Amino acid sequence: MFPVLRRPLTDAAWLPELIACVALSWPLVLTNAIEMAMNLTGVAMIGRIGPEALAAATLGLAFYNLFLLFGIGVTGVVASLVAREIGHGRNDAAVRRIVQQGFWGAALITGPMLMLLWNAEPLLLALGEDPLLSSAAGRYLHALQWTMLPALVYLVLRSFLAALGRPRWAVLAGGAAVVLNAALNWLLIGGHGGFPALGLFGSGLATLASNLFMAMALGLMVALHPRTRSLRLFAGLFRPSWTGFGAFWRLGLPIGVSLLLEVGMFTAAAAVVGRINAASLAAHAIALQVASLTFMVPLGLAQAATIRIGRALGAGNAVAITRAGWTALSLGVAVMAVSAVVLITVPRAIIGLFLDSGEPGVPLVEAIAVPLLGIAGLFQVADGAQVVLAGMLRGLQDTRAPMVVAAIGYWGVGLPVGIVLAFALHLQAAGVWIGMTIGLFTVAILLLGRWRRLLRRPALPARAG
Repeated sequence: MFPVLRRPLTDAAWLPELIACVALSWPLVLTNAIEMAMNLTGVAMIGRIGPEALAAATLGLAFYNLFLLFGIGVTGVVASLVAREIGHGRNDAAVRRIVQQGFWGAALITGPMLMLLWNAEPLLLALGEDPLLSSAAGRYLHALQWTMLPALVYLVLRSFLAALGRPRWAVLAGGAAVVLNAALNWLLIGGHGGFPALGLFGSGLATLASNLFMAMALGLMVALHPRTRSLRLFAGLFRPSWTGFGAFWRLGLPIGVSLLLEVGMFTAAAAVVGRINAASLAAHAIALQVASLTFMVPLGLAQAATIRIGRALGAGNAVAITRAGWTALSLGVAVMAVSAVVLITVPRAIIGLFLDSGEPGVPLVEAIAVPLLGIAGLFQVADGAQVVLAGMLRGLQDTRAPMVVAAIGYWGVGLPVGIVLAFALHLQAAGVWIGMTIGLFTVAILLLGRWRRLLRRPALPARAG
């Protein structure tokens, strides 16, 4: 894909790259954490109702995230395309076209997903889930599903700003939304301040209002700020240019399918654990929420790697591509190793953030969740490595091979091994988590091999056709 390096990278070259990677990634980490914090806030408050409500919210969120992450993958190609355009030499019209294609892509995929989410209850029942949990999850999704389009619009704008080197604006909008979300969850779940007690449905409404606020706030910033106003991102939005739209889908769809395969494994894992008992599903929910929160750090590093590698690709700089990739990967693995130590050493303190020890059934949930968090420690390292490697390859606009790798690792290895361990070897929820960890390590190893092979391929032109 670019010339083979004929000389080693100098030690002095790594420090500027490390500083640049951290400077770009930390606002992305914060915005990722902000988005996760909204779900985490709702789940934590729902957990105070009881383990059954927590289990229903877990099913609902797993089903919703299955579709949301597909949309994130498709529209997330905006960052790679804009970064490459900037690296080649910024063209405002081309950047505007890419961002607007992101908006249209979000709108086109939202409609079918809303139809499926509205019918979540019968779909969950068809999968063999508990009728009461399925009914509660369905009511939750009837509010949460409308979050899809504003969430994707916000993420398109965030991708554009990150590629432009201005990711902090999204932090401001997201930070305000977290406060709003927490307040609305408190008001609507339990019926405080004169509001009706809406339970799970109220939490979904709170998330919807918060995402609408984020999308509108970031849109206003982009439209009015002097540094981005000249791009006129919303000019002619309803008269879209279809030039290059094929390339948008050709690159974006494999990313969306890759994320769908990954989150599909987690959704299937939740369904498998749900067939064991409600206590196992609640414990699974705690471990998954904690792992998902810490995952925001390597995800931010992956996004930074996509942008920095995309810019270097646009500029035709092979040395910068290689340096950016290895720097991001090293940081991602190191951070997740530290996270693993925390999960293994203080699991009960973490569990206490989600459950009230005085509630009936909590001791059983805790007994299951403690070993799950220990397994999640190893899970963290593999997950961090694979997501950064995927981001590195997206920076090179290599998306099809990672999709195949995801299919092999998650569905050919991770989920089947987890099912065998859970039921044939009677490891139950722990077996599912061991299987997922093995699947993630498989994906990481295969993606690493792909990255190394691409470093030795002939050069591509600096700009997409």
